Amino acid sequence: MRRRRSRVAVFGIGFLALLLVLISCYPSDLWRGSPSASGTSRPSPSSGESSGLNLQRVPWEGGPSYYARFGAAATAGWSDPSFFPIGVWLESVVEPQDAPDDKAMGFNTYIGLTGTSSAQMVRDNGMAALTHKPLAGYGQETVGWVIDDEPDMWAGAGDAKWTGNHPGEGPLCDPEDQGCGYTVMAEQKGKLPKDDRPHYANYGKGVMIWQTEPEAGKFVNGYTDIISADVYWYTSNGICEEAKTYLNLPVEQCRLSANYGALIDKLRRLDAQDGRLQPIYGIVEVGWPGADDKREIEPQQLAGAVMNSLIHEARGIIYFNHNFGGPCKSQHVLRDECGDRIRPTVVELNKRIRQLAPVLNSQSYKHTFNQRLDTMLKYHQGSYYVFAMLGRGAQPGAHTLELPPGIRADKAEVLYEGRTVPIDSSGKFGDTFQAEHSYHVYRIPAG
Repeated sequence: MRRRRSRVAVFGIGFLALLLVLISCYPSDLWRGSPSASGTSRPSPSSGESSGLNLQRVPWEGGPSYYARFGAAATAGWSDPSFFPIGVWLESVVEPQDAPDDKAMGFNTYIGLTGTSSAQMVRDNGMAALTHKPLAGYGQETVGWVIDDEPDMWAGAGDAKWTGNHPGEGPLCDPEDQGCGYTVMAEQKGKLPKDDRPHYANYGKGVMIWQTEPEAGKFVNGYTDIISADVYWYTSNGICEEAKTYLNLPVEQCRLSANYGALIDKLRRLDAQDGRLQPIYGIVEVGWPGADDKREIEPQQLAGAVMNSLIHEARGIIYFNHNFGGPCKSQHVLRDECGDRIRPTVVELNKRIRQLAPVLNSQSYKHTFNQRLDTMLKYHQGSYYVFAMLGRGAQPGAHTLELPPGIRADKAEVLYEGRTVPIDSSGKFGDTFQAEHSYHVYRIPAG
């Protein structure tokens, strides 16, 4: 899900050719403002569970109940609070063991599938898929449609005529010096079946960095029911210099987990423009995605990027499963030896997400525990859950969190770490964050 300039992207093996993205840049400010439903969003539906806290809730699209409006997704169990989408980008399911292996790693969804994939094998293994077009014999496993990948980058913002080409196939827009991304989205969506399945698209640095907010907002709000956007902060070659140029982001604050959450914030702010909220998914690379990149993601960085996306209210997680660069090139990183180093972390993360799904699927409360931290507050079945990481620019070390009035307890259990931390009489507790990618999840029984 990339590329610009010399970067190569795959939109669908057997469906779309390898793509060379060559477009111009439009400046935008990724970090301006904060996520809000201010004035433009309809009232958020209730989570259905009350904690008694006198706090505002974050804007949301409705959680699992959102999918109830789409028959195929609801039938597949997506409206169940225990289900949280954990997807892998553009895999193939052609061998009998493919889907079982992916399921064993904790995946429940394919975001895009190669045209050679077997819908029957996906279905037989209880997996779900969002596909670029109907696969032969498709049925209840297909819960949604993928409109396109990164048209904001390769086609640009605009309503010019689209030639039908993708990058590397010839001229894209007519006239060539104008953008035709909106036309691409409309025409691609128009080719998909007219049924009860949601439409999904992934965007890139056009929406996230280059375009004005009105330009980006038209992509985000005009065509989809589920969205995501990718910027691979840990691995992308040149992204730090580009972020410094267009966003005035200091280079030392570039390769951070916190920036993956910032993408979710930007998308949410854009999504609120039309008053209709939709789920926003986070995307994280698992290896060495760019042909011209100089590094691969570290396991602890991947964990931090995923968790920061969740803290910023991502409603699903997608793993980019391709290595176009580095010493171990692969279209199936997590299945083969290229993923041996990163796979245990992915498996453990997916396990935790599945366990926390009912919590993640509840509507969060607004509360600032510490200005230097990225945090999220949830309530589920008699307990409060606090998710915490360092914010951008915060230094590793000891930090204090202050609970909101109404939560009274003498200790918090630190999930997955086998320990507790004491809470003082004023509702404060401290903990150490050893690195920018470190995270903690606290469970505090309601008093």
